[in-house]
Amino acid sequence: MINPSMAERKVDTRLKVRAEGPNECEMNAPSKRTSFKAESHFREAQTLRGDLTPAEFLVLLLPGFSQLCLSSFIDPLRLANSLSGHELFSWRLASLDGQSVASASGISVGVSGGLMDQAQPHQADPRGGILLCAGEGVEGHSSRGLRAFLRDCARSRVPVYALGTATWLLADAGVLGNSRCTIHWGKMAALSETYYDLNIDDVLFVRGGQFVTCAGELAAFDLAIDVIEDSCSDDLVRDICQHLTADRWRDGESSQSVPPGLRYAGAAKKLLRILQLMEKNVEEPLSLRDISRRAELSRRQIERLFARHLSTTPWQHYLSLRLLKARQLIEMTAMPITDVAIACGFVSASHFSKCFREHFKMSPSRVRAGSQTAA
Repeated sequence: MINPSMAERKVDTRLKVRAEGPNECEMNAPSKRTSFKAESHFREAQTLRGDLTPAEFLVLLLPGFSQLCLSSFIDPLRLANSLSGHELFSWRLASLDGQSVASASGISVGVSGGLMDQAQPHQADPRGGILLCAGEGVEGHSSRGLRAFLRDCARSRVPVYALGTATWLLADAGVLGNSRCTIHWGKMAALSETYYDLNIDDVLFVRGGQFVTCAGELAAFDLAIDVIEDSCSDDLVRDICQHLTADRWRDGESSQSVPPGLRYAGAAKKLLRILQLMEKNVEEPLSLRDISRRAELSRRQIERLFARHLSTTPWQHYLSLRLLKARQLIEMTAMPITDVAIACGFVSASHFSKCFREHFKMSPSRVRAGSQTAA
């Protein structure tokens, strides 16, 4: 937090340097225009928020969390403070046992203490909330204590943000109900097969209720911008993006599964509609005729779109999508191979195995054995 008296001393120092002549300090000092802009950001944020108290997030780091995901959410909040000249947001890091936590990259991050020691759910800031940051192996981090904590959060109406794979912990605690949610695409298939009653959507993030779910990684940046935009000015959001050299931020409803480079292509709307139809109809695949009718495009138009933007055919893309989901289920669940085949729209286990071997150059049973060895 910037102390006002310290800020005044810094401004006085800069003015003295300016009077003595230009040097490196002067070149790096913010202009009066920047200071006026920061004060304007703060006044607008104060008007929207109604007070000067920072919105606080208690961040629970779970082993194997993504540093990219954590930084993508926290750094925009830090810049909101810096560019406004006031502490609009604050955060504390916690772990389950109070010890430092190793990220997916192997770098350990220190924390302020254990989750239960940091705050009780009813004491959490409702303008911020609890932030869960998880990565691979999230299933192994569930515990009776964490389930109880999340259920207390639900009863206390404390906002909970689940980043990356942390949606799994909310599902395990049984607090999502039939609320719409999302999770990183790599866990989406396993989550939907493990918790049948969830309303899972292939989007970047879902806000609007007590539980906010996010696909994580760079989608955490888009969520952070959305949070800042709710309580601060649009100008501040634009300045944050400019500082981070981000020329745009994505809406939460954007699909995770959009192939790279396609999101902003001219034909995106037409092709995205078809891709979403395929994503939502994996267990009972649609025929190209059905897709053509629902997308209101001719079969030839659809084939041209896939050839031009994805360099493949609709059928090959659909098959690849189903096989990718099958591999996720084989690696991340204990479902029998036959059940995986049915869940991914194959009429027989033999046909599924043949397609799987051709696509991944190994059999489903070998992939299952490999995932069990790695575990």
